[in-house]
Amino acid sequence: MRAAALVGADGLLRFQGVIYRCAIGKGGIRADKREGDGATPIGLLPLRRVLYRADRLARPRATVPVAPVAPDDGWCDDPAHADYNAPIRLPHPARHEELWRDDAIYDVIGVLGWNDAPVMRGRGSAIFLHLARPDFRPTEGCIALEQRDLLRVLADGLTAIDVMA
Repeated sequence: MRAAALVGADGLLRFQGVIYRCAIGKGGIRADKREGDGATPIGLLPLRRVLYRADRLARPRATVPVAPVAPDDGWCDDPAHADYNAPIRLPHPARHEELWRDDAIYDVIGVLGWNDAPVMRGRGSAIFLHLARPDFRPTEGCIALEQRDLLRVLADGLTAIDVMA
């Protein structure tokens, strides 16, 4: 059974009758998502797996595979590289994101299925469900929740996010 949350341009995530405040991309919500536009893509984004900082919090409960993130984990966001929109080990020669961060926003990462089956160059990468900054400032295209809210929706069976304009 799919347990999908709804996210809209209003900055709210609706899941199982509860409404949560969330941050979305600084580029808004777009059907024509492109790398670097800062937009959150419209569509049904399946939750593929959950990564977390085991040195900062306990293993989250989720219906998808859960694994700890390591200091050498990254994600390639370089459309010109063969590893585009895929997890990588650092150091890496292409442009990338580090998943082991000093700030807390990647302490829990829900890897969302965007542009991954198949990967299309330039269509966008590293679309995650992660922790919001305290001021809920917009993301680079991800969806972000407060830690207690993110852990709750994962434990309550979240399997996908339906992003709507």
